[in-house]
Amino acid sequence: MSVLVDSFRWKRELAMPVSVVVGGQYGSEGKGKVALDTVRRDDSTTLAVRPGGTNSGHTGFSLAGRRHVLRQLPAAAIDRGIGVVIPAGSYVDPDILLREIVEIGIAPSQIFVDPRAHLITNAHRAWERETALTDTIGSTGSGTGAAVLGRAARYAPGVPRGIPVAECDQLRPFLCDTVALMRSALSRNERIVVEGTQGFGLSPIHGEVWPKATSRDTTAAAFLSEAGLAPSDADDVVLVLRSHPIRVAGDSGPLMDETSWKDIALTSGGPWQAGELTSVTQRLRRVGRFDDQIVVRAIMTNQPHRIVMNHLDQVDYNVAASNKMTDKASEFIVQVQDRIGRRIDTVGTGEQVLIQIGSAHVDI
Repeated sequence: MSVLVDSFRWKRELAMPVSVVVGGQYGSEGKGKVALDTVRRDDSTTLAVRPGGTNSGHTGFSLAGRRHVLRQLPAAAIDRGIGVVIPAGSYVDPDILLREIVEIGIAPSQIFVDPRAHLITNAHRAWERETALTDTIGSTGSGTGAAVLGRAARYAPGVPRGIPVAECDQLRPFLCDTVALMRSALSRNERIVVEGTQGFGLSPIHGEVWPKATSRDTTAAAFLSEAGLAPSDADDVVLVLRSHPIRVAGDSGPLMDETSWKDIALTSGGPWQAGELTSVTQRLRRVGRFDDQIVVRAIMTNQPHRIVMNHLDQVDYNVAASNKMTDKASEFIVQVQDRIGRRIDTVGTGEQVLIQIGSAHVDI
């Protein structure tokens, strides 16, 4: 028995400084804000990794207070002080990537794109339009799903072909063996932040809403795989939640205990009567009350080290006005902790503020 225990301890010590930020519901939980905060809190961070495609937007604010909504670059890179990795498990729209590089002002020498990543082409976007995915499953129509399918189809007829990034002249200056790059950083004990996309509930493997799901798995393990990192590398898995889960408007799939934005505005005292729009397509979001079932399953699957609850101002708008916990907000957090069986470590109010919680009883 002692040999087994010692072996387990040895494996635990092998964990590398890798943070993985994952959504615990249906996306738009505020992962970009959390990833950016992780970078700012740890000076050893040198690389931000963005797996996936352009079908979800991440929002972050620069130190100067400028708001950025990014689809290809990670929000964690907004401060421009670290390198950006677009790994092999990514789907790249060259026009969007190049536009965002200019928008943020990141030096080309800080962008590292794996040649094994795949392109999103006009053919992929056209195929999604022709198959009416935007109407049938609430897809953004970015072409990401078709690019994923094209990669897996391996030139099968009827599906737009997958094209490796290595064949794109526009991206040739950024090509790099990103696995070797990250291993080199980890050997120097430098932190890497992997910024996952969308939310656990949209996973076509582990979620409960297929076919109203996304085209890729959306768990921490999947993001590490897409990045080219091992599960044992991660010493910091962060599960990000929102007080009221959302889904895009239309026939986008089930949403437990769905309510209205007018009700959210009425109960919180906040300005949400007109609703909330998606960051990429500017479509109205549907909203529901907090559902512990999906979060409990997300916890079982992702085994987070930390849990963040964002959008607490949609419970009590006073927390956004004061940046302090209120009795109403604290009561909500205590109830959530009881329902999910885990402590909430950090709460977010508004788009920028994060408040660390001192204990399971919400002592601030």
